[in-house]
Amino acid sequence: MTQRPKQVHLAAHFPGVNNTTVWSDPGSGSHIDFASFTHLARTAERGLFDFFFLAEGLRLREHKGRIHDLDVVGRPESLTVLTALAAVTERLGLAGTVNATFNEPFELARRFASLDHLSAGRAAWNVVTTSDAFTGENFRRGGYLDRADRYTRAAEFLATARELWDSWTPDGRQRGFTHHGEHFAIEGEFPVPRSPQGHPVVIQAGDSSEGREFAASAADVIFTRHGTPEAGRAFYADVKGRLAAYGRSADDLKIMPGVTYVLGDTAAEAQEKAAGIRRAQVSPQNALLALEQVWGVDLSAYDPDGPLPDIDPVPDSELVQGRVRIADPFAVAAKWRALSEAKGLSIRQTVVETTARQSFVGTPDAVAAELAESVRTEAADGFILVPHLTPGGLDEFVEKVVPLLQERGVYRTEYEGTTLRSHLGLREPAGKD
Repeated sequence: MTQRPKQVHLAAHFPGVNNTTVWSDPGSGSHIDFASFTHLARTAERGLFDFFFLAEGLRLREHKGRIHDLDVVGRPESLTVLTALAAVTERLGLAGTVNATFNEPFELARRFASLDHLSAGRAAWNVVTTSDAFTGENFRRGGYLDRADRYTRAAEFLATARELWDSWTPDGRQRGFTHHGEHFAIEGEFPVPRSPQGHPVVIQAGDSSEGREFAASAADVIFTRHGTPEAGRAFYADVKGRLAAYGRSADDLKIMPGVTYVLGDTAAEAQEKAAGIRRAQVSPQNALLALEQVWGVDLSAYDPDGPLPDIDPVPDSELVQGRVRIADPFAVAAKWRALSEAKGLSIRQTVVETTARQSFVGTPDAVAAELAESVRTEAADGFILVPHLTPGGLDEFVEKVVPLLQERGVYRTEYEGTTLRSHLGLREPAGKD
């Protein structure tokens, strides 16, 4: 009997506050109009994707005291968008990023349970944390949590949410809940009945040791990134190897890195298009912005087409607010200098080389083959596609690559179930009687 090849899982990421989007392209549309969300979600559903994924920012980022040029002003709140999308899609999973540092378990558990009911079992929660005091200023408590504390709070937050979802039995009986822990002390009755898939799917994003352990202990999907197949296989083996300690099997957690793609009729055409996209993603101005995030000083006097600065970075600089801090700016600066000197690269060329790479570049057939091989060799279970154009960035992939994956027998030809858990091949939580 022929064994069925490993199946490729796919999801669609609606680009947010990043340098992936080519804002200057004539095909780039609104990031706040509902029509853009609808277009991308319906394209993903036409391509039989597992889910549609929204990121979220809790404060507009700043650069030298001004709103960061790559931020999206006016972006609507994620769960509101996903609830509206539930009405215009039928099978596509709906995943929202919501912070566990500045929310409360009862309210968030209620909102995700409601989305799961309204979508007939398609909700997913991407659990994120922040230790950023700049973001914390937007909230009543203010301040921030140390790195270690934010993960302990997130773990207890998720466990508490699951206690609330389990306070309704599978046969529809409601029970009270009581939780007294380090971060939360709540009790009462949860008003939303058990959701169609038991619990919404839980996604976790992060490559740190704490993030990997959190994912192994509690997540259904991990959203990650890696630059090479070798790095992907090492990450895959590490995280999957942690599952047994929590009584879980390899199939209980799907590893899905965020990736981009560029297609061409020939390999040479695809590479040429990719190079053009990289240059568009890193304009001269954006090159200096990226450099300033590492160096922590105003570099506006430098020529983007000239050499890298010969000064040292300034650690703990407040020049950039609300963006992920560079853990070791000295190491990053040294790495960039070495690359620049070895290849004779300017500031802009160095930033292009280090920050703007497409993951899969080639003909549709070559990209389909590479995706399937990555899953077969356990570099990933699937991929979250991050298009460089909104909202039409997935159209070409769905039209040209998805049929080739289906021909290879590594991708579904129809949805076999109705819930997101069924798409991902995840077990439904047993619940408590």
